Amino acid sequence: MSVVEMRVPTIGESITEVTLSSWLKPNGSIVKLDEPICEFESDKATLEFPAEAAGKLEWVASEDDDLEIGALVARIDTTAAASSNDETSTTADNAVEQPKASAEPAKKVEHASPAAAKILREKNVDPATLSGSGKDGRITKADALQVQKAIETETKSTHESSEVGDGIVQPTSFSRDTTRKKMSRMRRTIAKRLVSAKNSTAMLTTFNEVDLTEIKKIRKQHQEKFIDKHGIKLGYMSFFSKACAIALMEMPDVNARLDGDYLVHHDYADISIAISTPDGLVVPPVHNVESLSLAEIELKIKDLAIKARNGKLTLEEMQGGTFTITNGGIFGSMMSTPILNEPQSAILGMHAILDRPVNVNGQIELRPMMYLAMSYDHRVIDGSSSVTFLVKVKNLLENPINMLLEI
Repeated sequence: MSVVEMRVPTIGESITEVTLSSWLKPNGSIVKLDEPICEFESDKATLEFPAEAAGKLEWVASEDDDLEIGALVARIDTTAAASSNDETSTTADNAVEQPKASAEPAKKVEHASPAAAKILREKNVDPATLSGSGKDGRITKADALQVQKAIETETKSTHESSEVGDGIVQPTSFSRDTTRKKMSRMRRTIAKRLVSAKNSTAMLTTFNEVDLTEIKKIRKQHQEKFIDKHGIKLGYMSFFSKACAIALMEMPDVNARLDGDYLVHHDYADISIAISTPDGLVVPPVHNVESLSLAEIELKIKDLAIKARNGKLTLEEMQGGTFTITNGGIFGSMMSTPILNEPQSAILGMHAILDRPVNVNGQIELRPMMYLAMSYDHRVIDGSSSVTFLVKVKNLLENPINMLLEI
C-alpha cells in the first residue's frame, strides 16, 4: 500500500497555526489530484487544501481542530485510485449496449463554492434547491449567507413563540437557554490583537468635526457623470482616503511605525479600510492612495469589500497598511474611540452624518456634520502632531475641490 501524508503547508511568514474549518470531501471517499479536500482558516483568510495525490482519503484531523504548520491532516491511499480505475475499465469493457432512453431535458446542476457548501451543510440545505448568483449559477458564499440569515430568522421566530388553541401565537417567556460555540480563528485573532493594542501602546484619541456640505454638493452635481465615466458611484470613503493620504505625505511622523528603538517612515500611504464581514472585521489596505484618483480608490475599495465578504481575500491582499480608516457611521455610531491597528501608529474613525446647527459667518445654519476621532500611539506621535493632522484632514474635506476630481 502506498500512502501520501497530507500535512499543513507553510502558508505565510507570520502564520504558525490554522484551524480546519471544514472537510470538503467525505472520509473514505476517492479524491483526485489537486482536488480540494478541506478548508483552513488562518488569522487572515480561508484557504483550500488540495489533494497531493489521487486515492482514498482518510481523515486524521477533525473539523475545528487547531493545527500547527506541518501537522498531519489526512492520508491518501494511492493504491485505491489505481484499483478504482481498473474497475472502471473492466465495467466499460463488459458493458452491453442498452437501448437509448428517450431524450429528456437535462436537469440544471447547481454548484456551491467551498465556503458556501460549508454554510449550507451546517444548515442542512441541499444546494440543488438553490439558484446561485455566481457564474453559471454557482452558489457564492454571499448566497449561502442569505439563506443562513433567513433560516436563523425563521428559527428565532419559531423559538420565541409557540402556537396554542386556534392558531393563536404566544411568546415563550423566561427562557434560560444558553449556547456554547467556539470562536472562529479570525475572531480569536481579532481579540488578541485588540488586547495587544490596548496593552502595548500609549494610545490616545483626539476629536474634531467636519462639515460635509461641499462634498455633498459635488456628489450631487457630478454623480451621474462620474458613474458614466468610471462605472462606480462616488462615495465618501474616497474623499476621506485621499484627504488622509495627502496629510500623511505632509506629516510623515503620523505615517510611521515603531520598530524597537527605531521609527520606520514610509514614503507612501497604504490605507487600510475596515470592512465588516460575517466572520469579523478585516482591514485590507489600498496601496499608494496618494497616487490614486478618487475613481481608482472607489474601485479598489469595492473590489476588496466584495472579496472580503465572499471570503476571497488573499494573504497578500491582507498584509501591509500604514494608516487605517474605520467607518462606524454606517451602523449609526455618532462617536467612538477606535483601537489602533498594530503596527500602525494611527487610525481615523468616521461616524454618522447628522444635520446639526452650526455657526456659519455669524448665522446659524443646519449643516451635515460628522464627528472625527483619531486614535494614535503617543510614543510615535505627539499630541500637537495628532491635532494638526486631524485639522489638515478636516480642511481638505471641507474644501474638496483641492483634491482633483477626475470626471
